[in-house]
Amino acid sequence: MNCRSSDKQYILSDEDMHSLHKTELELLDEFSRICKKYKINYSIDGGTLLGAVRHGGFIPWDDDADVIMLRSEYNKFKAVCKKELNSAEFYFQDMDNTEGYRWGYGKLRKKNTRFVRLGQEHMPYEQGIFMDIFPCDYVPDNYLMRCICNFHCYIYRKIFWSAVGRKYSEGIKKYIFKLLYKIPEKNLKKSFNRYVHFRNKKPTKTVKCLTFPACNRTYGYKKEWYVDTCDLQFEGKIFKGSKKYDEYLKFLYGDYNKLPPENDRKVHPVSEFYCSK
Repeated sequence: MNCRSSDKQYILSDEDMHSLHKTELELLDEFSRICKKYKINYSIDGGTLLGAVRHGGFIPWDDDADVIMLRSEYNKFKAVCKKELNSAEFYFQDMDNTEGYRWGYGKLRKKNTRFVRLGQEHMPYEQGIFMDIFPCDYVPDNYLMRCICNFHCYIYRKIFWSAVGRKYSEGIKKYIFKLLYKIPEKNLKKSFNRYVHFRNKKPTKTVKCLTFPACNRTYGYKKEWYVDTCDLQFEGKIFKGSKKYDEYLKFLYGDYNKLPPENDRKVHPVSEFYCSK
C-alpha cells in the first residue's frame, strides 16, 4: 500500500481506506485519552461528527478525522501533549513547534505512515496520516465587524498558503503568491500569534478557526456548539460531540441525512500513501 508520485493523484483503494480509518481511530483514541485525563473539552467536528450521527462511525469515503475546541482548551492540549503523548507511535504538529508548517491549526499524526497531499510534496515537514485539531478563537458578534475580521483571516490564510500557491498557481496568482512568500515565516507567525491574542481578549458568543474558510457567509459559529458536549458513539467507541449536533449539522450541511452524489464526495488528493496493515 505505497505509491509515490510528485504530480499524480494516488487513488485510495478500499483496502487503503480500511487501513486509513483504522489508523485515524487510533489517533482519535490517543487524543481522547489525553483530553479525558486532563479534563480538556473538545468536540468531534465536520465529517467526523456527521459520520457519528449518520453512519455511527466513519463516512465511508472520508479520509481524515476532525476535532474542534476553544483556544484555551487547545493550549492546554499543546502543553500536556509534550509529556503525555505516546511519542513512540504519534507526533503533534502546529506552527509553533514545526518549522515550515504554515496552517493555523494542529495535526496529530501516526508515525511510520505517509499521507502526502498532492501539491505539497515540497513542504519541509513529515506528512503522516493525520487528524486535524482545530482551535476556535473569539470573533465579533456584530456581523459587520465579523466581516472585517474574516477579511483579516483571509489575508493571513493566503500568506500562509503562499508556500503552496507560489508553485502550483497560474498567472497573476502565482506572482502574488511568490511575493507573499517573501514574508519571513518567523515574522508571519509572530504577527498571527499577536492577532490570535487580540481576538481572544474579549469573549463573545461567536467563534471561528481563524485560518480555515467559513462554510457560509455568516463567518462564525455559535460557541455553544463546541462547548456544550455529550458522549457520542463512533465506531463502537465514545467521543465528545456537540449536544446540539442536529442544529449544527443542519447549519453546515443542510439536509445532512441525505447522501451527496458520488461526484460530490470530497477527499483529500494525495500523491503518496503508506500504512502498514
